[in-house]
Formats: sequence, structure tokens, C-alpha cells
Amino acid sequence: MPNPTPTALATLAGVLLCWIRFITVFAFRKNPGKPQEAKRNKAAFDGVVLQMLGYGSTFFQPPRHAFLPPVAALAGVAGVVYGVCTVAIAAGSVWLIAAAVRRLGKQWAIAARLVEGHNLITDGPYSVVRNPIYVAIFGMLIATGLAFEHWIGMALGLVPFVLGTLIRVRAEEKLLRATFGKEFEDYAARVPALVPGIY
Repeated sequence: MPNPTPTALATLAGVLLCWIRFITVFAFRKNPGKPQEAKRNKAAFDGVVLQMLGYGSTFFQPPRHAFLPPVAALAGVAGVVYGVCTVAIAAGSVWLIAAAVRRLGKQWAIAARLVEGHNLITDGPYSVVRNPIYVAIFGMLIATGLAFEHWIGMALGLVPFVLGTLIRVRAEEKLLRATFGKEFEDYAARVPALVPGIY
């Protein structure tokens, strides 16, 4: 099998570095203590499982498939542009998730829950989309699929990932609507859930 091109290796290295930083956002987050949980929606766990299936498909390397196969259309300048754009998506996703988690502080959790004294966050990245963390996670999935040059796996992974994300968004926003009422409705009316102008 042919060897990967230097551009492909550099792209993959850039995305893996972004993954390391992505993980440290959570691993080295300042410990906010254990705030008292007020409400939880267990339905969001199904969304987590589907999102992980999406990532599994994206990371999966098919048997007898060349690792980072050289693609003629991505050689030369086109390949460099492809690599730069891929790493830029990953880097932007890392920045977005770091900003969102930092803004949430003690309110951040994997589970769909509200804590005692929960505030509705509407500034920072939350003034652009209501769920910037999921946008960032989606960006990392796309960057990973592009870096591995395994587009079929990425395309297959998008289906469960998007479905899982929608389940999580609806579960979490059901809690927010029940708690904040009109304040949340007004926020939802002016700020999209995930994609400006679409949803």
C-alpha cells in the first residue's frame, strides 16, 4: 500500500493535537465542587449513546483499507488547503467548547440536568447558538473524518450523531422551558439551537 503523503500526516497530527487540547478542557477543568442537582432528564442518555456510535463510525478504519490513502484530488496546493481547513475546523471547535464550558462553570454536566440556583446562560458563545458544545463536538467529528480521509465512515456516523444530538437538545431544553418559561422562550426565539438560519 502507498505511504501517506506528508500533508495528510501533518493534517492528522494537527487534528490529534486539537483532540488532546479538547480532552484537557474537561480533564483539567477547575473543580466547581458538587452542586446540588435540582432536575434531570434521563432521556438524554440515549442521545449520548447515539453520538458515541457516530464517533465510533468516524474513527473506525475498514479492514484492508490504506491508512490515510493518497487522494489525487488532494495533492499539491489543494491538499494543503484541505489540510489547513481541516485543522482550522478542529481548532475552532476546541476554542468554542473551551469558551462554552468556561461560561457554564458549575452548571456544565454530561447529563441533562439543572442544579440548584441554575442560571439561563445567554451570553458569550450562547448568544450565537443555544448549544455551542454540541456544535463543537460536531466540528471535531467532521475534522476527524476529514483527517482520516474516511468519508464513508464519517457519512455513516453523521446519522446517529445528528439524531443523538437532537435527542439531547430536546431533553435539555425541555428542562430549561419548564424552569425558565418565557425567559427561555424569548431566548429560543432569537437564538438558534445549533445552526444559525436553519435550526
